[in-house]
Amino acid sequence: MRTVAIAIFPGVQALDVAGPLDVFAEANGFLPPQDRYALTVLGTTAGPMRASNGLYLAADRIIDPVADRFDTLLVAGGPDLSRGPVDPALADWLRAAAPRCRRYGSICTGAFVVGAAGLLDGRAATTHWQDAPALAVRFPAARVELDRIYLRDGPLVTSAGVTAGIDLCLALVAEDHGAAISLATAKRLVVVAQRQGGQSQFSPYLTLPADDGSPVARVQTHVMQHVAEAHTVASMARVAGMSARNFARVFVQQAKVTPAEFVERARVDTARNLLEGGDLPLKTVAFRSGFGSANRMRLVFVKNMGMTPSQYRASFQSVPL
Repeated sequence: MRTVAIAIFPGVQALDVAGPLDVFAEANGFLPPQDRYALTVLGTTAGPMRASNGLYLAADRIIDPVADRFDTLLVAGGPDLSRGPVDPALADWLRAAAPRCRRYGSICTGAFVVGAAGLLDGRAATTHWQDAPALAVRFPAARVELDRIYLRDGPLVTSAGVTAGIDLCLALVAEDHGAAISLATAKRLVVVAQRQGGQSQFSPYLTLPADDGSPVARVQTHVMQHVAEAHTVASMARVAGMSARNFARVFVQQAKVTPAEFVERARVDTARNLLEGGDLPLKTVAFRSGFGSANRMRLVFVKNMGMTPSQYRASFQSVPL
């Protein structure tokens, strides 16, 4: 049996633990006994630990830097990991245990523990989009990619925020047992299917300014509600009640992308939802998303996501149980 361990600690994000564990547990239902995963939860302390959402979690046993050896070893994330120092005992344990595992890594902000253990140096890694800049600053020897669902660099695996841990573990199941088992597991979990590792974790909704009553927020809402229409800087400036020049400057300051980039993201996001949820012809998806033509949509998809709309749709097709 393949052994999978997830390390937890006080303040851990509960979904970073439950999501990945459920992927492997559900995959076991499609595997013969000799190929199933043996799951272990490791803790930094004995007894129940309170997760960030108030739920109490209990580990099977305490971490052991001498004896721990697993096929796959993952460290869950937690909201406080990016804001303060990592428990030295947890980092020391991971530094000792990781070389004895076939693959190791993190879910979400667990990457900060991996970094504190010195295991990100010279490696490509990702984490929650909000915390990726802090990860890059704290561990400058790592190659932090801010906009990835999950990454693998040699034995190191890392995922983006929270539910992206499910995508990572579905990919690991596919690596171990093939795409059919992974897709069957996704269907069992009522997950659309695994997103590709190179897929953007950014939705245009994540670029909304803090003040949802601001002119920029008003323009973004307008664009997303009328995504199929034509949107120029001049037309968006009129919605904002600003001059085109001032609007473009303020928009970049608040949204951190240009108006044109935001419109493109909104259209890609709309197209993604239509491709995931049905079998509309590509030209219809392109029209409803504001691309105008299937060829234009194809060019934008390849640029932003590294795959065509047809390839994206195919990655969300499930297999019958």
